[in-house]
Amino acid sequence: MLLIGSHVGMSGKEMFLGSVKEALSYHANTFMVYTGAPQNTRRKELSELKIPEAKALMKENGIEQFIVHAPYIINLANSVNPSTFELAVEFLEKEITRSAGMGSRILVLHPGSHVGEGTETGIRKITEGLNQILTADTPVSIALETMAGKGSEIGSRFEELAEIYEKTVHSEKLRVCIDTCHMHDAGYDVIHDFDGILTAFDKLLGISQIAAVHLNDSKNPQGARKDRHANLGDGCIGFEALSYVAHHPALTDIPKILETPYIPQAENPDKKVPPYKEEIARLRQEKP
Repeated sequence: MLLIGSHVGMSGKEMFLGSVKEALSYHANTFMVYTGAPQNTRRKELSELKIPEAKALMKENGIEQFIVHAPYIINLANSVNPSTFELAVEFLEKEITRSAGMGSRILVLHPGSHVGEGTETGIRKITEGLNQILTADTPVSIALETMAGKGSEIGSRFEELAEIYEKTVHSEKLRVCIDTCHMHDAGYDVIHDFDGILTAFDKLLGISQIAAVHLNDSKNPQGARKDRHANLGDGCIGFEALSYVAHHPALTDIPKILETPYIPQAENPDKKVPPYKEEIARLRQEKP
């Protein structure tokens, strides 16, 4: 069975319950959510999120797992501004607690940007932060996301993620989230050699470390290092290659999450609407 969903929102009176309802409206069987706005640290108390109601609705509809995405403001790789690093450590700890409280086992994290100090320094800071946070009892795994390599991003190469694993004391609490757009933009041949990508990943980290897939097309050619998502089949990767990833037998039990752009509404082009219901249906119907 294809485990497929999308990013969903969490706001208003229904909060997390509304997130589950949104996922179900797309006929999804998994989903990804932020615990609050990704651009700031303002968060509602867990008691306000309607978690029991959301879990009951998930159980009723056979949704067994979902993913939380850490906010963009977390940058463990920053060695230039101590307050930025300290905020990242403090807030990531809180996001772990919130993710566990909501019932997720996976928290996706952008590894960070070295802001001009170099990859080696950035990786050292990332592992310094992770070693402050992760213990044998940490209830959630941190899934490091593969990045496109724009600016000073760390994580565009599998070797960089492997080095983070190597230097993290409790690396058993780490996982990886592979993003098709990011890998393509970073130079990996998602179109013609996804099996080769998985082989390379397996040698460095092990296929079992993949905890999530972000399934996105790309507006840029391979190796552009730009990170601009496109709707499935409307970008440079193409639907056939993305469907191959979605249905790959090595990833059967891994949640696939759509982060594709909203599209103009047919009857009102000035209004943009989520494409997820249609994209999920197409993936299910056009299996390679």
